[in-house]
Amino acid sequence: MSTELTRNFSIIAHIDHGKTTLSDRLMEFTDTISQREQQAQLLDAMDLERERGITIKSHPVTVAYTAKDGKTYKLNLLDTPGHVDFSYEVSRSLAACDGALLLIDAAQGVEAQTVANVNLALEQNLTIIPIINKIDLPSADVPECKKQLEDVLAIDGDLAIPASAKAGLGIEDILEAIVTRVPAPTDNSDNLLRASVFDSIYDTYRGVVSYIRVFSGSVKKGDRIKLFATKETYEVKEVGVFTPKMDKLDLLESGDVGYVIANMKSAADVKIGDTMTNSTHPCPEPLPGYKEIQPMVFSGIYPIDTSDYENLKTAMGKLQINDAAFTFSSESSAALGFGFRCGFLGLLHMEIIQERLRREFNMDVISTYPSVIYEVSLTDGTETLVDNPTMLPDPQVIAEIREPMVKVFVMVPGDYIGDVIQLVMEKRGSIENTETIDKTRVLITSTIPLSEILIDFNDKLKSMTKGYGSMDYEHAHYQAAKLVKMDILIAAEPVEAFATIVHRDKAEYRGRDLAKRLKEVIPKQLFVVAIQAAIGGKIIARESISAMSKNVTAKCYGGDISRKRKLLEKQKEGKKKMKAIGKVNIPQDAFIKVLKSE
Repeated sequence: MSTELTRNFSIIAHIDHGKTTLSDRLMEFTDTISQREQQAQLLDAMDLERERGITIKSHPVTVAYTAKDGKTYKLNLLDTPGHVDFSYEVSRSLAACDGALLLIDAAQGVEAQTVANVNLALEQNLTIIPIINKIDLPSADVPECKKQLEDVLAIDGDLAIPASAKAGLGIEDILEAIVTRVPAPTDNSDNLLRASVFDSIYDTYRGVVSYIRVFSGSVKKGDRIKLFATKETYEVKEVGVFTPKMDKLDLLESGDVGYVIANMKSAADVKIGDTMTNSTHPCPEPLPGYKEIQPMVFSGIYPIDTSDYENLKTAMGKLQINDAAFTFSSESSAALGFGFRCGFLGLLHMEIIQERLRREFNMDVISTYPSVIYEVSLTDGTETLVDNPTMLPDPQVIAEIREPMVKVFVMVPGDYIGDVIQLVMEKRGSIENTETIDKTRVLITSTIPLSEILIDFNDKLKSMTKGYGSMDYEHAHYQAAKLVKMDILIAAEPVEAFATIVHRDKAEYRGRDLAKRLKEVIPKQLFVVAIQAAIGGKIIARESISAMSKNVTAKCYGGDISRKRKLLEKQKEGKKKMKAIGKVNIPQDAFIKVLKSE
């Protein structure tokens, strides 16, 4: 099929605006899947995606559509995630497309994530087709959505297609708009193979399966291909497209989106965003790639059973193949043994990785308190980056610590603006701008330290706005702050796993909270155990675990009181000695309970 009849497009939208349901309808309308294969959210293949009702991975699918002009078009669709933590998945998928369907919920209108995704699509110069979805809802307000499209996104509201993915309304109009509005892929006259790797998965039997978009030339079984990043060459074993299952073909040509299986054995062999070319007739330079993903959040992940270390390493390697934003390196801790320092894009990303380790690889893991990357200026003029509290240099040699700030866009009903501003202030943020979107909603732009929005910002926002608030964030800059390292001492011994970098003003509150939780999980000893939170040599919070009580006078029936006193004095001396030399052995489950309750 000529590239004239090929269309590559993506579906972008805020969470829960109906992207996956629309892709189900498009596949049904074009008879890509049979009646027997039909099920809701067909492209959400992971159990985790179905359970949480979110898309985590982009899913490509090729459908054939006979348009009203009588021609049969090949449509390559990529369903993308909507959550802020997976925006890198969206940008990678968009780089393989020429157009994007922008979905807007007719009842909710433009949300924070909608704005972010439109900006990603415009950066890639894609043709945007606006679709107002869920028009069958009683609370749908199509004219208001068209007005928001024009006011907030500067897109002509008259171009919007009213539809309902659930009820199957407007599906043919959408397909016609794809055929007429999305441009055909442009071909390169030199006919050399140029293909962009936008995703990959690991198959136990066939090795690495690379998802590619062919920009020029063609690739078939038996070809020798070269990757620009690693300079390695491989022999192609199989090529094909997704319908949505893998469908083997003889050839992938310019404009196609499909998969390539070559003899790649490990995660390191393929890099997401790399350019694939023919090794005998290579193209002179790689395709303009998209930037290397930089993790924003770091946490230590350790196997609960230390003998699982090697298995955990293998499992993480396999996850990294189809998740370019996940990074890991070995580290060890006195309390938790050998494990890995892992980098993520956000807290949901971290949760998903941990859950996938448990489900797909049966790994029992524990993670330490998440931290971000701090820039530290030392008194000798050198700079260093710190992502682990235990690596923070001595306070005497630190001139300044700078923390990452993020620009947070919060869209909320006007009634809750006071509560949201208070939440931003609580999180050490500053309000930069408030803008009225429509009769009921306001867009608040603020700058907040990344470490403050990690844990519970989104949860608090959702609960205080009764679920109507939505947020998106982007990295802004680094800013100096009064940051200190807080250690937790148990029986005067510092415990690495609980060390955190906190703001000086919040250190006491965090210290008290952590000490209180530790008191509940550490078993009693034969002597009083002090749990202390300390900054440098200064104790800022303390809890005590009382000693195990044993009645040493139980065997003294009656008789002289001095015998009992003698025994009690002896016990007191013994406890004093224990306190001086006794070590508190913290059980593994105490770490798990405290770190998990974070």
